[in-house]
Amino acid sequence: MKKLLTVLVSAALTSVSVQAEDTRALQAEARTQIKAFAGALQSTLKQGMESEGAVHAIELCNTEAPVIAEQTSVNGWQVGRTSLKVRNPDNQPDAWEREVLQQFEQRKQAGEDLMTLEASATENGEFRFMKAIPTGAACIACHGTELSAPVQARLAELYPQDQARGFNPGDLRGAFTLRKTLE
Repeated sequence: MKKLLTVLVSAALTSVSVQAEDTRALQAEARTQIKAFAGALQSTLKQGMESEGAVHAIELCNTEAPVIAEQTSVNGWQVGRTSLKVRNPDNQPDAWEREVLQQFEQRKQAGEDLMTLEASATENGEFRFMKAIPTGAACIACHGTELSAPVQARLAELYPQDQARGFNPGDLRGAFTLRKTLE
């Protein structure tokens, strides 16, 4: 009996160890996906801002962000963004994402650096991962408290239900959100 108990405990510990290794590997994959998505999106928006200003960047965000998300959703990953204050209603957080975003906000208020905030979970056969997006200085032109009239007009045209305004540098803008079906 003692030997059987030892074998069962050993098997359980091995399973936990394998799960931890699997989780770390999935987290590393998710970070790689985020880096690709964020880099491509940031580059596109920066070029738009530099070439034609914030109004053009809004148009690029509207047309190119979904394409970039699709292009970087590889190897079984679905890549996207969400926020408690969305601009695009298609990016509404689900219950898990909303809870994580609220936790990120609480952790930020407790002094944690937004650049380091991440969360992951495995549920319903999926691995889920989120990484906080801090509001940068460049974000204020389209997401800040005082938007130019042309920016406001273009936002009203492209995003009539826009909630993604009123941010200051250092605020939690939202999060990258990823999911992968586990086999």
